[in-house]
Amino acid sequence: MKSTIIKIAIVATLTSAMTGCIGSNAVTAKVMEFNLKAVDNRYARGGLNFLLIPVYGLSVAADTIVFNSIEFWAGKNVINGKPHIFDTKMNTMLNINDDLDPSLTDAPLDPLTQVNSTQKEVYSASITPINDSTLDFHLVYTNGDKATLRGEKNGEMVNFYYDGEFVTTVSILELQQHAVNS
Repeated sequence: MKSTIIKIAIVATLTSAMTGCIGSNAVTAKVMEFNLKAVDNRYARGGLNFLLIPVYGLSVAADTIVFNSIEFWAGKNVINGKPHIFDTKMNTMLNINDDLDPSLTDAPLDPLTQVNSTQKEVYSASITPINDSTLDFHLVYTNGDKATLRGEKNGEMVNFYYDGEFVTTVSILELQQHAVNS
């Protein structure tokens, strides 16, 4: 009886862990991002990569066993908010979704996070006046990313730049109307 319970537990564990073999590997991607951002020299990055071998091993294990499994069952990765790779729409050789119950075509659990890769929520913002016609809005997002939105007044228009890249031009009247409607 005891051995049967152990076998069932092992099969259940392996079955759920095998769903984590494929996923976005977000923990490993974060380690790789750190490796690339730590230094700008390719040889130093190579040396750091060598030193990070144990960390990469742990990150791959964490992705495979924990985060990719959660991603599979929830449909989204809890770290980067990306949908599971198995939910990617493609031209397939065998189409079976039309023949299945709709409950079998999506992830069975509700997503564990509301942040997705195309949408960020602002956690905090601060404003720094640069001069009489320029304001910097320092943004911090819920995922930890930071950005600067700059507004430069030019006559009756305001030019907006996001991290130095031009985004749009808006009239002061449009901004006032938006403020009233918000």
